[in-house]
Amino acid sequence: MSAVLALSGSPSPISRTASAAQATLALLEARGHTVDHIAVRELPAADLLGGNTAHPRIAGAQERIAQADGLIVATPIFKASYSGLLKSLLDLLPQKALAGKAVLPLATDGTPTHLLAVDYALRPVLSVLGARHIIEGTFLLDSAFTDRAAGSAHKHIPTPEAHTRLADALGSTPPTSSAPPKQLVVELPLEPHRAGRPAHDPRGSRVNHSVSWTHG
Repeated sequence: MSAVLALSGSPSPISRTASAAQATLALLEARGHTVDHIAVRELPAADLLGGNTAHPRIAGAQERIAQADGLIVATPIFKASYSGLLKSLLDLLPQKALAGKAVLPLATDGTPTHLLAVDYALRPVLSVLGARHIIEGTFLLDSAFTDRAAGSAHKHIPTPEAHTRLADALGSTPPTSSAPPKQLVVELPLEPHRAGRPAHDPRGSRVNHSVSWTHG
């Protein structure tokens, strides 16, 4: 089965972005994929900002990215763009580090004003890094999360509707079975940049090309 890694680029320890990434990984794990999660805020800040790729944890993050078949790249939106924390890690990746990988962009924000930030800010960077397929992004508003009691793993959890939207972003992947493992396949009947601008849902959603993360 495919290995999928989430990168969450929020600087907050109680991050909606990390919670959404983790919820998406849980959906994939239930379908038989191997999952992993890097919260960029937990990497050593001085080495990350100083570009010290020799540090074991920075080098380890690069290796985990290299080994993944697919990535979820999750970020809060700041100043109409993805987070500087996420950029600090992406800047350390080798040229074409995402070659051969499928990538799902995932963004969170308090307002629909920056709904297009995934397309205009994050997608070009992922393309430059060589991503094989960039799946249409998922945008979740803060209202798509509910608060959980203190002490829980994530303070903010996606609502049932948000879970549905995250599942829709992954397509109709069937549950894991006894069938032999196959590679991750992402079906994109239309190239996003050729298909015209789809309509957006300000409640926060994927917008809308037929995409699936399937068994093959």
